[in-house]
Amino acid sequence: MPYLYLMIAIIAEVIATSALKASNGFSVPLPSLITVVGYAISLYFLSLTLKFIPVGIAYAIWSGAGASGSWSTSRVNSS
Repeated sequence: MPYLYLMIAIIAEVIATSALKASNGFSVPLPSLITVVGYAISLYFLSLTLKFIPVGIAYAIWSGAGASGSWSTSRVNSS
């Protein structure tokens, strides 16, 4: 179950990061809302993960997979 929580946290973080550019400095309401809610979901599920997985391991996976997912998403959206 902790890895499911971590996967949800990663997916939410990638969605939030993708919406961040579209929010145009938080001046466009819907992408701004998606960004804030996405990061809130991401941090919530990351906190659930930390009950089972050591912080160093969970954070390394979350940040690495999130960065990789954000990069992949930006590459797909730019082409």
